[in-house]
Amino acid sequence: MVAKRKQKQRIILPPELPPEVSEDEIEVSDEDRDFVDQNREYAGFLSTLDTQSINKHVTRVADVKEDALEALYEKRLKRKSLHKEKEDPGVQVDRVDALPVKTLDGQLYYRTATKASKASENDPTEEEASGAADKSIVKLTKAERRAKLKKSKKEAKKQGKEAEPEVEQTPQEAVLAEIKEDLTTEEAFESKKNKLAELGIALLADPASNIKSLKDILQICKDNNHAIVKLGLLSLLAVFKDLIPGYRIRLPTEKELEMKVSKDVKKMRLYESTLLSVYKAYLQKLAALEKQSSFQHVAFRCICTLLDAAPHFNYRESLLGVVIRNIGSPDDVVRKLCCSSIKSLFTNEGKHGGEATVEAVRLIADHVKAHNCQLHPDSVEVFLSLSFDEDLGRAARNDEKHKPQSKKSKKKKHYEEARQLKENDKKRSRQELLTKTREEVAADYKAVALTPDVMERRGMQTEALSAVFETYFRILKHTMQSSASRSEANASLSTGASEPHPLLAPCLKGLGKFSHLIDMDFMGDLINYLKKLASGGSDSENTSKCLTVSERLRCCIVAFKVMKSNLDALNVDLQDFFVQLYNIILEYRPGRDQGEVLAEALKIMLCEDRQHDMQKAAAFVKRLATFSLCSGSAESMAALVTLKHLLLKNVKCRNLLENDAGGGSVSGSVAKYHPYASDPNLSGALASVLWELNLLTQHYHPAVSSMALSISSMNTAHNQVYLSTISPQQAFTDFSLERPESFKPPSDIKKSNNKRKRGSDHSVSAVIEPSADTTSIDEDDVRKKLCAHFMLLRDIKENQRLRAELDGTTSSIQLYEEYKQQKKEAKKPKTKKSRTLLTVK
Repeated sequence: MVAKRKQKQRIILPPELPPEVSEDEIEVSDEDRDFVDQNREYAGFLSTLDTQSINKHVTRVADVKEDALEALYEKRLKRKSLHKEKEDPGVQVDRVDALPVKTLDGQLYYRTATKASKASENDPTEEEASGAADKSIVKLTKAERRAKLKKSKKEAKKQGKEAEPEVEQTPQEAVLAEIKEDLTTEEAFESKKNKLAELGIALLADPASNIKSLKDILQICKDNNHAIVKLGLLSLLAVFKDLIPGYRIRLPTEKELEMKVSKDVKKMRLYESTLLSVYKAYLQKLAALEKQSSFQHVAFRCICTLLDAAPHFNYRESLLGVVIRNIGSPDDVVRKLCCSSIKSLFTNEGKHGGEATVEAVRLIADHVKAHNCQLHPDSVEVFLSLSFDEDLGRAARNDEKHKPQSKKSKKKKHYEEARQLKENDKKRSRQELLTKTREEVAADYKAVALTPDVMERRGMQTEALSAVFETYFRILKHTMQSSASRSEANASLSTGASEPHPLLAPCLKGLGKFSHLIDMDFMGDLINYLKKLASGGSDSENTSKCLTVSERLRCCIVAFKVMKSNLDALNVDLQDFFVQLYNIILEYRPGRDQGEVLAEALKIMLCEDRQHDMQKAAAFVKRLATFSLCSGSAESMAALVTLKHLLLKNVKCRNLLENDAGGGSVSGSVAKYHPYASDPNLSGALASVLWELNLLTQHYHPAVSSMALSISSMNTAHNQVYLSTISPQQAFTDFSLERPESFKPPSDIKKSNNKRKRGSDHSVSAVIEPSADTTSIDEDDVRKKLCAHFMLLRDIKENQRLRAELDGTTSSIQLYEEYKQQKKEAKKPKTKKSRTLLTVK
């Protein structure tokens, strides 16, 4: 009994767990899978096993209380440690490879191979001996040998790769590597170019089936190579120019998508949606690239070309916004591209029906307002490309008013009125439905029709015109305010620089062109503004410097154009503008001011105007003769042409050609000539003589001298008729120094005696004698002198260049020394503070 109790109290350890095997090593054959699939009923007990109790039994000792568990676990750990120490000197070989040895006790012992010591790892001889011993003990199978060979090869490759960067490349190898990289980049570039060409050709050949290729081209535009990106952008531009339809694409709504449609409609919807989405992404890409300097020109070229080619298509607003935002860009290429695209938009209104014109004009007006009229003149000069139809809609309305009504139409009206009275409520409702359907059909017909509605075009034209004049009047108001503030600031100073008004010149040009379209209510205010600007803003002398001579002349020109186009409606005295022109002529300086503007002012104000007052005409004749003495050949020619025209119109002014002792034969109300008078009516020019013509006959330009001779030979007879075949503008352009063929001095000048005969036998003659210098010139001496002169000039320029470089280096050295001193001064207070802190501590 006692022995049985001892057996019951004996601790029974749980069986050892089988060794863990990875899932990759487990091989399951197809026969095993078929057997399990056929006998699924016998494997049902696995789902009902109590895993918790099994785990508890395996992990913990059975029939033992918790207090005695710790001692048992300690014993188990000791046994495991002892077992590991026994296994350490040798490695157990797989049972398949080596046969076990059975002892007399009946236990099996497997052969083991001892581990190599650390010392033996370094000695190759010991490794070979151990390897021979291992081979003598254990023989590996073919599969294991193959696996070992593969592992050794992999390790050798890894060691070779690790050793490669340590080897230094020779210069030849480095050059070869660079050449290989360049060749690979060139090959990649050529392949991408070919791919772009293939995709573009396929799209143009069959757009409907290859529409998805647009996304591939857009993806190529995201490449790191700038050249590839530019080629992709330009290829997409060419594709879109051909693929964009002549209408705006409207995507289908949700209800329309739910409806059943045919295959052709589905294909068309897919084509349009893909085209529109890629076009939108392309515009976003261009908007992002136009801010980068390397892609700016290409991006603006694409944007402006798209706006010019397809102004009717979707996303026109974004294109217009980008173009008008950069219409006053400091970059000349970008500005010219934007201005040319806007001008083509204004001239080719048939592409968009005038809607894009209204949008562009409104955006330009807002742009000028936002920048406070401080933009490049080209940004407002584009308005000159606009064209407005004055008779739009008048003929159609007059035809409708004056259209005679026939008898049949009258009878029909009476019949319809009687019939409408007799109709009941049902018929009225039916009639209303019919009218609604007719209106809808008419609206659809208008939308589809190529010819736009006359009233709509008239409304768009009035809207564009109001925006243009709003911009012009804003520029005039800004100029007035700035000139007034400038005059107040310079009131105490004797001299002052003029403030620039870049938009005033194109504004005045536009007002002169569209003056006949201005509302009559604004005419009086416009003339007053122009009068103030021409006079400089107020009566002080300093205010005249706020505007240039050319700008003041343009103000006078615009005032006369406005009066000429509205001659019957306006009754304004333009005497102040004549006074301003009389004073401006002497302020003109060749080279500083624009001679074309002066010639235009002389033509419009003095040549095209009606009969002038005798005193005023004589004053301008005398002032122009004085001006032609101190100006260039082109300005002198324009002044003499105007002078001759005034003498032809005013016969009494020809008395200035007389050579009386006390002045002209007709003195007028003022007996003495005042050359510095500001008012031409108070100058007393009739009491003077045109002695300037005698000097002008000896002018270096033959055309000026011949013109002076022809004027001096005019007669005072009333019945004499002269025809003026040239205008001041034409004379200025023909004899300008910019044209080299305008000045050809004659080689042989003969003596000429041109006499003017009259009753008193007084004449003004001019004799031009040729130079009689026929001495021979030694060419060698001239060549030597010129060589010495130009060598001296070259030495002077070289000396100036060297001095500039020396000054630059000295200034940079001084700046560096100052920077060093500032650094030292900045470090000194820090060291003092640190010392004081150390003393305090």
